[in-house]
Amino acid sequence: MAPGSDRHISRLTKRTLALILAGGRGSRLHELTDWRAKPAVPFGGKFRIIDFPLSNCVNSGIRNMGVVTQYKSHSLVRHLVNGWSNFRPGFGESMDILPASMRVGDEWYKGTADAIFQNLDIIRANQPEFVLILGGDHIYKMDYGPLIARHEALGADMSICCVEVSVEEAAGAFGVIQVDENGRVKGFSEKPEHPEEIPGKPGRVLASMGNYVFSTEFLYTELIKDADDGVSSHDFGNDILPRLVYTHNLYAFPLGEDRPHTQPYWRDVGTIDALYEANLELVEMQPQLDLYDKDWPIYTHQVQLPSAKFVHDAEGRTGMAVNSIVSGGCVVSGAELNRCLLFSNVRVHSYSQVRNSVLMPDVIVGRNCRIEKAIIDRGVVLPPDTDVGLDRAADEANGFRVTENGVTLVTPDMLGQKLHQLR
Repeated sequence: MAPGSDRHISRLTKRTLALILAGGRGSRLHELTDWRAKPAVPFGGKFRIIDFPLSNCVNSGIRNMGVVTQYKSHSLVRHLVNGWSNFRPGFGESMDILPASMRVGDEWYKGTADAIFQNLDIIRANQPEFVLILGGDHIYKMDYGPLIARHEALGADMSICCVEVSVEEAAGAFGVIQVDENGRVKGFSEKPEHPEEIPGKPGRVLASMGNYVFSTEFLYTELIKDADDGVSSHDFGNDILPRLVYTHNLYAFPLGEDRPHTQPYWRDVGTIDALYEANLELVEMQPQLDLYDKDWPIYTHQVQLPSAKFVHDAEGRTGMAVNSIVSGGCVVSGAELNRCLLFSNVRVHSYSQVRNSVLMPDVIVGRNCRIEKAIIDRGVVLPPDTDVGLDRAADEANGFRVTENGVTLVTPDMLGQKLHQLR
């Protein structure tokens, strides 16, 4: 980084308002989002998905943020209030929660663009030079400073964060971008079934991350124009990007340019299989996502809990964990864990065996249980002698969900346990 450029970026981020879109249901997560919004889903042993874009903002020097909520937002709002409400207005900092409140018209948020349009008064009150719009449901680390600096240097109307993924990942799932040799966007299609490959890179496409930078006045103009369009679905990917791509200065910013010495990491944890895999990647010796990185910490709210404890050391009844992450407040009592991720306050009782599984907060596993390749949702109490993940037909007969890749999901509702307040 050139001398003084960090100050230049700090100047730009100070004049940026970040708005995080966190109102989505995340229907592909099925029962995991029956009682919570997707950004509130637990991840990584102590975090929630929303913590990643929020932490990226803080680490980038952006201290004015708004979180746009809508679908079943109670646990998300509670998490934000408990963990993210310590910003100081006297120092020019803010973190606002922006629920759907019919500030414009008599309808809830109709799309991503409408969610921002209905908060134009909030944007104007902050008087930012740039508006950074972020998705609230992806796992990644990114310094937004170089993105905003590039946006200003190019005189862009809009900049789009993008990441290279496979054709199979992108098909029907992500917006796909085509760029010229200077990074200018020359084509965009929203969730095509047959995405256009990157020239010279067969099988790879450039996918939109759903993160955008706008020059503020330009954003005002385009949102008002979109709101007046009677046939628009009022969505950035469906409506605004396709309209602007051929007429305005849109530039792509690939993930990784902000951290040139690290391999880009980005996960869309929008399915049960993807959430499972991303969590269990963390137990590897050197996971691609480094949660121990002191230079780029991920912040969150966490309750005060004692350290994890392992008790009993007798034949067939040894409390132990191998290749696992075990969070605070957990007690492993004469049970064996292998390649597991335990969130806070989990209890695993004697003679149980848990392998290749994710146990979310406040789970209780009774004696003599066997769990393999499963996600156990928050607050589940597994009775003694329960098997999960060993027999697909038995799991389905018990009302559990089994994915195409053989991951078994168990939630309190599936066991008749009404613990919605814990979500």
